[in-house]
Amino acid sequence: MRSLVPLVALALLSATPAWAQDARPVLSDAAAFAAMVRDGARYPLFAAEIARTRKVVDAAIKAGIDVPVPRDPGGGYTHEQHKKNYQAIYGAGLLYRVTGDKAYADYVRRMLLEYATLYPKLGAHPAKANEAPGRLFWQSLNDAVWLVYAVQGYDAIRDTLSPADRRTIDDNVFRRMAKFLSSDDAATFDRIHNHATWSCAGVGMTGYVLRDPALVAMAMKGRDGSGKTGFLRQIDELFSPDGYYTEGPYYQRYALQPFVLFAQAIQANDPGRAIFAYRGGVLVKAIRTTIQLTYDGYFFPLNDAMPDKSLKTDELYQAVAIGYAQTRDPGFLSVAAWQKRTILTPEGLAIARDLATGKAQPFPYSSALFRDGPDGGQGGVAVMRSSSDDDAAVLVAKNSAMGMGHGHFDKLAWIFYDNGNPIVTDYGAARFLNIESKDGGRYLKENESWAKQTVAHNTLIVNETSNFAGKWQVGQTLAPSQLYFSGDQPTKVSTAEMAGAWPGVVFRRTMVLLPVEGLKQPLIVDLLRVTGDKPATYDLPLHYLGQIMDVGFAVKSNGAERPVLGKANGYQHIWVDATGTPTTANATLTWLNGDRFYTYRMLPPEGAQVILGESGANDPRFNLRREPLLIERVAGAKDATFLNLLEPHGAYDASAETTTGSNSKVTALTRARSADAEIVTIKLVKGRTVILAVADSADPNAGHRATVAGRTIDWKGHFARFDGAGQ
Repeated sequence: MRSLVPLVALALLSATPAWAQDARPVLSDAAAFAAMVRDGARYPLFAAEIARTRKVVDAAIKAGIDVPVPRDPGGGYTHEQHKKNYQAIYGAGLLYRVTGDKAYADYVRRMLLEYATLYPKLGAHPAKANEAPGRLFWQSLNDAVWLVYAVQGYDAIRDTLSPADRRTIDDNVFRRMAKFLSSDDAATFDRIHNHATWSCAGVGMTGYVLRDPALVAMAMKGRDGSGKTGFLRQIDELFSPDGYYTEGPYYQRYALQPFVLFAQAIQANDPGRAIFAYRGGVLVKAIRTTIQLTYDGYFFPLNDAMPDKSLKTDELYQAVAIGYAQTRDPGFLSVAAWQKRTILTPEGLAIARDLATGKAQPFPYSSALFRDGPDGGQGGVAVMRSSSDDDAAVLVAKNSAMGMGHGHFDKLAWIFYDNGNPIVTDYGAARFLNIESKDGGRYLKENESWAKQTVAHNTLIVNETSNFAGKWQVGQTLAPSQLYFSGDQPTKVSTAEMAGAWPGVVFRRTMVLLPVEGLKQPLIVDLLRVTGDKPATYDLPLHYLGQIMDVGFAVKSNGAERPVLGKANGYQHIWVDATGTPTTANATLTWLNGDRFYTYRMLPPEGAQVILGESGANDPRFNLRREPLLIERVAGAKDATFLNLLEPHGAYDASAETTTGSNSKVTALTRARSADAEIVTIKLVKGRTVILAVADSADPNAGHRATVAGRTIDWKGHFARFDGAGQ
């Protein structure tokens, strides 16, 4: 394509005779389509994708064309039918290119002519809610998704149409949709947000297909052409230099598709722009980072996330194939093998071919800090893995920025996976996606009253209130500081600090993934220190999954009546099952998850109470999952320090009816304060010790000294470890 011309206001409904121009496919490498026809069936993964897509599209053709007048929210009949239609348009278009069967092209033609009749008659969707309304769907985001998929299918068959049909579909479907998503829904299009990314991608890809440079220019640099909005600005603002997407892993997965699809279209039509090299190759980094932010293929459920989303999703089938086409990184091939899917494009063929010829290598899962913010200065997500296997023990410290409206009030929270299971959990979102009976598949009111609130996460709460008084716009202006991260040694460490989540309160948290000789699994050490300007009640929850095996301290159980912990900010959703006041010698809780035991050993502030509870109170529509939690509570404290240790241990074999190692091998946990550091001592069976020294300063060159049980230790930098042999 030639250089883009300046945008003018009338371009959206211009009389540019795109129908009379060259109509060959432009969204991918047209010459490479021939290789798909010639070689596709030779490679098992690609052949399976042809068969799968044929099954879906052939069933749609048999069912007949159904383009209903929109009326339903997510999950309803018309919503789902229009979704099926864009999937069928996309699939049939690609099948035509792969097989040459003109029946698929004719199906797309007939379907889009029906939309050309319907679409000009539509106004705002009747089921519109609090989001910007669409025309085909209840929110304009879904209309943008429809356009991104459908324009790809249309591009694949457009050169088979008569000039009259091409002009009808161009003008009454795609040009009108591009106008609606840009100028008619300008508030969405001008945002720096995933909704706008989908709109920009749809409008820009439509511009390429219709040979309309003005549409492409608007998608790239905003409606006014200034570059303050648009696709390039979204790449600049929404990703960190490490490829971390500000809304978190779940929305990184979702937003990634329009980014990489539009980038591929740009690369095919304007290769001189070198879009995949833009901003240090951040889009390819984003593909890798998306994969890194998973455990056993499932995304870390941070912010507004659904816990059942994995790499087996349309967005990642596209991204993995495009990432491989750009890099030939053999790690992407192993991900595709795990997905057992690819896409019917030249990029998908390359994945299938190179998998079949044995070029795959394991994806290099690693411990890393994924910085947040456009310049990487807004905290980050620290991922600490015990090995490079995707199902090894993984500790995740969430020290990232707010994440806009989909962010949660969970500064310095953490989650933990082990033995193939989530152990210390994050609730994610309160939503049943596209299930009509649950508020039309939208976010439930409990997403605000529970899932987003601080108490629903594994982090500090002050006076039973949430970060930033529950106002995400305030949270968007304040981010944690990632003070220290070490992920290249056996002992992995993250330290971060948060100021401003509550007025006058600063808290710092150090998380350690600690391998110990003689223990099969690493320990998790959690050191949280809070300073305030006045006395307060501090709570520290732990949300865990498993069946309690043993409580080390005496508790008062609520057997007859089940009180509710509080009245607001998520506390109204917590049942109180038992309370107790442990000592330093007995503050433990052990549970069983799968075939492994987990002991949580606490060293809470003096006089702290422990509350054992469960989510689900004040939930008349049964919208919340019932999950256990533990809360350490100290009242009337100005400053406080919490030290906790999680120990995976032992095994339970249900088939053999045997239990081994069900008792903790940690015998004591102590903490001491030196002049400028916290000193943590872990005592294990047979007299062994591990001492962790955590300095206040993060200066790597600063020297420190402390005395522990008569022993003087010296170290340089923020963190050090000292092991003592036992008998």
